[in-house]
Amino acid sequence: MPYPHPPPPTSSNVSTANSNHSSAAPLTQSSTPSSTHQQNRNRARTGIANIGPSVANPARLPGQTPAQTLGRRQRSPASDGPSDPQPDSSQAPDNDLTEPPTKRRRENNTMGGSDILDPHNGAPLGFSNGSTEPSVGVANGHKSAMNGSTNRDNNSTITKSHGMPSEYFGHNREEVTRLLIQALSDMGYQTAADNVSRESGYELESPTVAGFRSAVLSGSWSKAEELLTGASFETEGQGNGLVLAPSADRNAIRFWLRQQKFLELLEQKDTSRALVVLRSELTPLSHDTGKLHFLSSLLMCRSVDDLMAKADWDGANGQSRKLLLSELSKCISPSVMLPENRLAVLLEQVKQSQIDTCLYHTQALSPSLYSDHFCDRRWFPTEVALDLVDMNDEIWQVQFSHDGSKLAACGSGRQVIIWDTHTYSVAEILDDHDEGVGNMSFSPDDTMILCCARDGYARLWSTSVSNPWAVTAGYNANREIQDGRLIRQFNRFAEPVSGCVWAHDNRSLVLGTLDPTFSLRTINLQTNEEYDWGKKHRVEDLCGSLDGRWLVALDNEKRIHVYNAITRELEFDMELNKRPTSVSISQDSRHLLINKSDGEAQLIDLVTRNSVQKFFGHTGGAYMIRSAFGGANESFVVSGSEDGNILIWHKNTGAAIERLPGHHPRCNAVAWNPTDPYVIASCGDDGRLKIWTNKSHSVEIRARYLQNRANDANTWDRDER
Repeated sequence: MPYPHPPPPTSSNVSTANSNHSSAAPLTQSSTPSSTHQQNRNRARTGIANIGPSVANPARLPGQTPAQTLGRRQRSPASDGPSDPQPDSSQAPDNDLTEPPTKRRRENNTMGGSDILDPHNGAPLGFSNGSTEPSVGVANGHKSAMNGSTNRDNNSTITKSHGMPSEYFGHNREEVTRLLIQALSDMGYQTAADNVSRESGYELESPTVAGFRSAVLSGSWSKAEELLTGASFETEGQGNGLVLAPSADRNAIRFWLRQQKFLELLEQKDTSRALVVLRSELTPLSHDTGKLHFLSSLLMCRSVDDLMAKADWDGANGQSRKLLLSELSKCISPSVMLPENRLAVLLEQVKQSQIDTCLYHTQALSPSLYSDHFCDRRWFPTEVALDLVDMNDEIWQVQFSHDGSKLAACGSGRQVIIWDTHTYSVAEILDDHDEGVGNMSFSPDDTMILCCARDGYARLWSTSVSNPWAVTAGYNANREIQDGRLIRQFNRFAEPVSGCVWAHDNRSLVLGTLDPTFSLRTINLQTNEEYDWGKKHRVEDLCGSLDGRWLVALDNEKRIHVYNAITRELEFDMELNKRPTSVSISQDSRHLLINKSDGEAQLIDLVTRNSVQKFFGHTGGAYMIRSAFGGANESFVVSGSEDGNILIWHKNTGAAIERLPGHHPRCNAVAWNPTDPYVIASCGDDGRLKIWTNKSHSVEIRARYLQNRANDANTWDRDER
């Protein structure tokens, strides 16, 4: 990285910027927050300050909602007999919740009613079903019913049973009511849920659906298959009340049921019956030959622990049946089996939608449901709180620790400096490098930092005095630990080390280098074993996903290489029209951010491999300019620029909302504090490290910084005396 020489360092270690000098004006004047939803949305539309030819692509794939659980379920039927494993006794609660359906429900309910096939409930989201024990006469935590199939007059919007409108402010009344019943039960208000069900005439599941759920949770596999045989598709209109989704495959469902049965028999060490299930029940389905071979290999397991480890399965008394039901629920129409915690999921989607359109989103907490969400620009980090000049050379990279308590910077000098982010005092100076340091990476637990130097060495440093790795035998074969900080210096590469990706257990890491012979190398920190990936391209930057699935490397030309981080196999590569300068992956492990030398950043969906968004307005060139995700909920993309500015875009809309005058001649990197959405740090060739925040927060940061300096001065005076 042939950077020009920096200007001479100033004599002061820090200069606190006043508001007139450092506060960056918005590109478009923001008005006072509106109290109405429409005004807020108008602000989001008109207040967007596009820099240059900024283009917004509205399409966005929302992140997946984590698996959720339901309340009590219907009591399971009796075990199937000798061919089935005995159900877990904990799955069968007391028989004191059964209530007969009301008279009006007995008069009007039919399993073939059109309401069962009502398509308005939407597709299931795949949440974990059956998270708690089944209860007698209860479906989804409520007494069994006919799925709300109250007869209606096709020529009227009034239900015959109650004389109530069929719509609730444009929403299907039955759907809303069933969602409320489910939500009340999930929150523990069972009596209220029963009252709503009784008064409305709507309930969640038919006895058939509840029976299928109970059969799966109790291990009554014959009963489950019997109900599956009588199931119908939505277009058929006939059957026992269990309605399959259009894409459902009966054989696949049978295979999953029989596979669970097979595994539970192995768990009971009933190998002979398990072999019968494998040969006479699973094999005839001809569903998945590879899976059949794998199941056959499980017959050789010597212990239950060995079985569970190889099958990645936790047994009949674990979560396996509930996870099975979760998968099976994706094959059942949501009109007869509501997705888990559906109302909570819908409310979360509403919140996320408001966050996604919040132009200056800085609120880390979940928005309230009582009012429309809106964040004012005055809380956005647009003002310089501190201008740190502890480094005397160009600064190429800046990075916060995962817990936000440390800030590290490296560059053309031989030092890596780590600051304490509470007082922004220098905590560590790592000065054992022979040349400049181009990159660095904190370990997942923040007790270590790996420095990638241009002298061909990767050095592992301790950032905690309690770090267990610092005293591990064999780690200091190349060099003695200095002051307990240097843990290990790895074997030298012929070219500079350019990047590092940590495994989540802190026990191994992957190094990227400019050496085409050894461009990617995995190092096990426990065993000292090294494995070269055998890739023949140089690596200029490297990043990995939090879920451990992806490892992405960019070469010195125009290609991005996406690998499976577990198998080390190439998933796909991409050729760009201009040379990329940096890569990073979002916290949800879904999106890849690529910065390019032509002044464009691009967001790629790693699953679909499509371009999701583009960001314009910054300038590129021959030097490495880094971009990154940041802000509350990772709502923003931030980047340095060849012209010295800091650019901030809204990630989902692509709108450029801030241009902050940062450094001269160029701003090389910007980092957002992962635990404080009000703080960002930037660095440049001027040797300055700037801490940005809002006006209110900057007063606090400066006060802590100055107080710490005063304390240090007093300590120095006492020591001198």
